[in-house]
Amino acid sequence: MNPILTVTLNPTVDFATTTDVVDPDRKLRCARPDTDPGGGGINVSRTITILGGHSTAFVAVGGPMGDKLVHLLAEAGIGLAPFPSPGETRQSFSVLENSSGKQYRFVMPGPTWPAKSVTAALSRIARAAPRGGYVVLSGSQPPGVPDDFPAHLAARIKRAGARLILDTSGKALHHLLAAHSAPAHVLRMDGEEAEELAGHALPGRADSADFAQSLVMRRVADIVIVARGADGSVLASAEGRWHAAAAKVPVLSKVGAGDSLVGAFTLALSRGDRPERALQIGAAAASSAVATAATQLCRAADVRRLTPLCTLSRV
Repeated sequence: MNPILTVTLNPTVDFATTTDVVDPDRKLRCARPDTDPGGGGINVSRTITILGGHSTAFVAVGGPMGDKLVHLLAEAGIGLAPFPSPGETRQSFSVLENSSGKQYRFVMPGPTWPAKSVTAALSRIARAAPRGGYVVLSGSQPPGVPDDFPAHLAARIKRAGARLILDTSGKALHHLLAAHSAPAHVLRMDGEEAEELAGHALPGRADSADFAQSLVMRRVADIVIVARGADGSVLASAEGRWHAAAAKVPVLSKVGAGDSLVGAFTLALSRGDRPERALQIGAAAASSAVATAATQLCRAADVRRLTPLCTLSRV
């Protein structure tokens, strides 16, 4: 298996609980909360561990909440490469309303990063990047980290001899489009992000595949994945275009579905699977994740069971 390094600059300690009804102006009696380490790259590492793989998590941590995060990662059996955050690690929480099944998610901002911390992080990640392996950058960027950070990281990772798997959004995606000299190996985005970047609707699978293929042709990434929610995901590369269906499962929580896909996909690539097969396994992991509550991710047994149901076809 090729080594994997995940990167989380804006991690969080996630608290998840339930209450009967969410009403304003009164105390809401909640169930005992579940506490998990959170943030895109951390969730990717958690998924890889759940599926029997190994990764190292490069995580910016600070303050007492950062200490708690380190403890949670150790409990989860995830190798840690800590980086000093310029402020305390943030918290986030979600509340499931039992009466309606609705989930309310409250996401806090992270600490503001000065330029010197951004420069130091780029250098540390480049040194930690495993030659011949994969570096996964996933999740939101903390305040102060410039929008072109993923593009600069792509260049540094390429020079280090590793391959970058990127799951980002917003202005960072637009900056990546201009980084033709250092494409990411894999770029993953959800349907809304793809439509925003394309500037128009992508109603069908072929539309998503056309857009993904256009990014490959522009050398934004070697492989582009566009998630289509309940319709599964499409993948485009120089070798072809594929669609992996989403398995039909009861939806309890959409938290972590994208990270589960990226984690399973990366692990499959590291084990030598072809990209389209990795997409199928990733679709099964995403399907498993939406069938789990709160901040839980996919389950290994579910991924094995659901993978044949996530039918693979050419687009």
